[in-house]
Amino acid sequence: MPRISDMVSPAGSPLSLFEKIWRKHLIVERESGPSLIYIDRHMIHEGSFHAFSALKDRGLTVRHPHQIFGVADHYVPTISRDPQDASTPEITEMITRFESNMQWSGANYFPIHDARQGIVHVMGPEQGITLPGATLTCSDSHTSTHGAFGALAFGIGQSESTHVLATQSLWQTKPLGLRVWLTGAPQAGVTGKDIILAIIAQIGSSGATGHAIEYAGPGLSTLTLEDRLTMCNMSIEAGARFGLMAPDDLVFEYLHGRPFAPKQHEWDQALAQWRALQSDPACTWDREIEVDLGSLSPMVTWGTSPEAALPITSFVPDPEKAKNPAMRQSMIDALDYMALTPGTPLSTIKIDRIFIGSCTNARLADLRSAAQVLKGARAQVPGIVVAGSMEVKRAAEQEGLDKIFKQAGLEWREPGCSMCVGVNGDTAPAGERIASTSNRNFVGRQGPNVKTHLMSPAMVAAAAITGHLTDVRPMLSRISS
Repeated sequence: MPRISDMVSPAGSPLSLFEKIWRKHLIVERESGPSLIYIDRHMIHEGSFHAFSALKDRGLTVRHPHQIFGVADHYVPTISRDPQDASTPEITEMITRFESNMQWSGANYFPIHDARQGIVHVMGPEQGITLPGATLTCSDSHTSTHGAFGALAFGIGQSESTHVLATQSLWQTKPLGLRVWLTGAPQAGVTGKDIILAIIAQIGSSGATGHAIEYAGPGLSTLTLEDRLTMCNMSIEAGARFGLMAPDDLVFEYLHGRPFAPKQHEWDQALAQWRALQSDPACTWDREIEVDLGSLSPMVTWGTSPEAALPITSFVPDPEKAKNPAMRQSMIDALDYMALTPGTPLSTIKIDRIFIGSCTNARLADLRSAAQVLKGARAQVPGIVVAGSMEVKRAAEQEGLDKIFKQAGLEWREPGCSMCVGVNGDTAPAGERIASTSNRNFVGRQGPNVKTHLMSPAMVAAAAITGHLTDVRPMLSRISS
């Protein structure tokens, strides 16, 4: 890993945080097209068999096994920790093949029954795999999550994963810079999920394409680490491959003592270097937007893209008011799939099921916020709650959160990606409407003709209690009083 203390700007050339990390990882720089950058840590899951097959076919081995981390999360069953309980024999074989590949590679491995297992973007920070100033890749699009720690993190495909495994480097095209300047502080009931949905709604699902987003400003210090992780996680839903935040004491305190973080005297050295990971005050940006956190409300999606989001107090929009014919047709198609009528209050839309989980919102703080709303109540609809990792699951059970979910009539399951992507068999019956904490509401994402509404864990809990999309703020007011 490069010395972060060397990440200084040339005289008269102020640089952004992204620029500093990018420059220190350059191996071969090209004026146009991709440059070759060094990858500090690479994470893989059980869907990586293509990458391993490519390595073996070419007679290659893993170059630096100690910098590779594998965990089964996408396809694993959530009803048990036994691969034989996977939804299909093919998935069982995929999980067992992953274990064989990981043993062959000699890399760090967290199998399905490991006490450290979890969704890659949850257990990565937990284990100290995610570090400020590092480059981190993973064969999953939501790798931008790790940018909340000041890491240059991005998702890659299987052929790119093969390249990283074999060379510990990758060809990448340098993006433009987009700064999202945060002011104010969020009101009660407004979380990182609401903030990022509001941002995506403002700039669109392709609004940050070709850019690295850095979230900055005085509002950043008002956000929890979980808020920040959620925002960086969903930066990809705005078209960006990178979401980045300068690390601060909240990050440093979290990382201290983690298994793969620096130890003893190396910690003091690393901490001194990490504190220098800031954008230079005079650096310039290709684009900038400003967001007043205090003006935001709890958000829900109404369509088939994360950009189709509105405050819960709003109404289903009218396509006839679209800005252009293409947008109008897109809205018509989305409303047809979602079976919604323009003008309908969002807070009256009935749901059939709920899901609390995913790499976006399955950390301990997320589960606490949902349990706070559900405590002493009974869900009007079925649903499942899936912790983001075994560590989160144990901590939640120690606090009795699992009992709250079960008493509310919800299922408490083992960690995994679960219904977020639905490739492990956790899907909803065809045609149902779901209130979900996941990151994507694409057509069929959670099952055939399933209609997904994205929102925060507290908002999902509120919807579970009432049976329809609901503003959680009155419930929180009653709880606090």
